[in-house]
Amino acid sequence: MYSIKQVAAMLDIPTVTLRAWENRYSAVTPERTESGYRLYTDENVEDLRWLKQQVEQHQTNISEAVRMLKANKAKPAEPFIPTPSTTPVPTMEESYQRIADQIYDSLYQFQGERANGLIDFGFTMYGYDSMFYHVLVPILVRVGDAWEQGRASVAQEHFMTQLISQRFYQFFHLFPIYPHLPKVLALCPEGEHHQVGLLLFSLFMRKNGAEVLYLGANTPEEGIFPIIREQKIKLVCLSITSPGLMERCDQLVSRIKDEFPHMRFVLGGKGYERAEQATYPDWIMPEHSSEWQGWLEREYLVDMPPGLQY
Repeated sequence: MYSIKQVAAMLDIPTVTLRAWENRYSAVTPERTESGYRLYTDENVEDLRWLKQQVEQHQTNISEAVRMLKANKAKPAEPFIPTPSTTPVPTMEESYQRIADQIYDSLYQFQGERANGLIDFGFTMYGYDSMFYHVLVPILVRVGDAWEQGRASVAQEHFMTQLISQRFYQFFHLFPIYPHLPKVLALCPEGEHHQVGLLLFSLFMRKNGAEVLYLGANTPEEGIFPIIREQKIKLVCLSITSPGLMERCDQLVSRIKDEFPHMRFVLGGKGYERAEQATYPDWIMPEHSSEWQGWLEREYLVDMPPGLQY
């Protein structure tokens, strides 16, 4: 008998996916301890292994794969016992790349329904964190590159970026807001049309309980100052991909700082990473998102009373 964590490690399937397959599709029915913990038999494990192979190797919808499994098991003449396939199971990187290619191709052909279906499947299969960081973000980067290189039209770039961005926005409302945390304003300055880094950082802040007002790409300066004043913004996040926009961005920061002396800033994006000199180097975020949590605890929460930090 195996615990859910052991099965997740054996099959490389997230525990959230195992629970979803059980609750939504009745894929397998593990036994339960007196405390309610799941216990999987060898047969359960082999069933799940077979389902994963159908989903990953044959792109079968999980509900259809479960139906096939139950239909085969119901045959009295030839009881169905799934066995491990001799075909090598794809690595997680290969699985991410395959679903990313399918989503990208669907979006490129303006097949929004198919793309959304693939994204929903990916969330069920891999969990939202992995889908965001390993699938959707690389797609957004790929879309931007295709547009800059002339391999995607303006219409294609807008359609692809908008659909994926909407999936990011949906998750903004899933996390609780902690009122004691300073309110955040996130934007790309006028002239900056790429917002991948800003989306990621905004989602990161929302996951940590901060309320984020997200203005997005190519935000004109007009209107920013009233928002800061009326919404009592305490932290402004700006992102640029081109070093050529750094001077304009720094000038905007200086004007905000002059009117709101206690404002705190976060500067990020490839534009600042590639810049040789920066006016405000201490405000530039680490390049890798893995370092953001340390920054949050070190810089963002440092002024909060100990009882309010978490």
